[in-house]
Amino acid sequence: MKLKVIGSSGGELPGHNLPAFLIDDCMLLDAGTISTSLEEIEQLKIRNVLITHAHLDHIKGIPFLADNLVIKKREHSVRVISISKVLTALKKNLLNNRIWPDFTIIKTASRPVLLLKAVFPGKPFKINNCTVTAYKVNHSVPAIGFIIEGRKGKRILYTGDTGPTNTIWKSARDIDCAIIEVSFPNRLEDLAIKTGHLTPRLLMKEINKMKSLPENILITHPKPLYLKQIQSEIRNLHMKNIKIMRDGETYEI
Repeated sequence: MKLKVIGSSGGELPGHNLPAFLIDDCMLLDAGTISTSLEEIEQLKIRNVLITHAHLDHIKGIPFLADNLVIKKREHSVRVISISKVLTALKKNLLNNRIWPDFTIIKTASRPVLLLKAVFPGKPFKINNCTVTAYKVNHSVPAIGFIIEGRKGKRILYTGDTGPTNTIWKSARDIDCAIIEVSFPNRLEDLAIKTGHLTPRLLMKEINKMKSLPENILITHPKPLYLKQIQSEIRNLHMKNIKIMRDGETYEI
């Protein structure tokens, strides 16, 4: 699988894009950033968007992607995939014809621009050649992470936003790449736990719940104002296979 980092920041400042990860050019993990970083031809290839939760920094790109698809009059729909509580929040609070047009009703050519697809935690489903399974995580709103297995058996784990949790780690077997959030430095551990996030110290406790460590541990969602502190504390973990992601990077998994 090819993984492109569209955005990996826990806050928006110049040079820091909100979370979005493009897999094999056609599937997005979260959608905080789309149209400001992907060219038109790249946006038109997207067919599925996996959403971990309904916070704005993870869904911000969806309305503008839909708008671009309408303008281009594309014949396909984009599936927005998550658990029902996340999709309900998205429809009620964003695609509600007040904050933004309801693109689940508006059509481009003969099909709705967006299709909302509910999935169930722990139940695998197929997207092209990938098998995807959602798992509940511990955040301040209903939230899930995903484990994605490609056609060659390679497996990506993506936590989305989470504080200390258990279920996803119990299912994290033979993971080749783990994308894990670390939002705050160690000194703000209380705030991290209260808001459903991790620090470098909490990260270590979480990955120790896995039966075996993945080949690559990629850190996402650091708050830009704390980035240098988090970088230093990640280095102090003295792990060779861990790094903080950068926008624009591409990985072959």
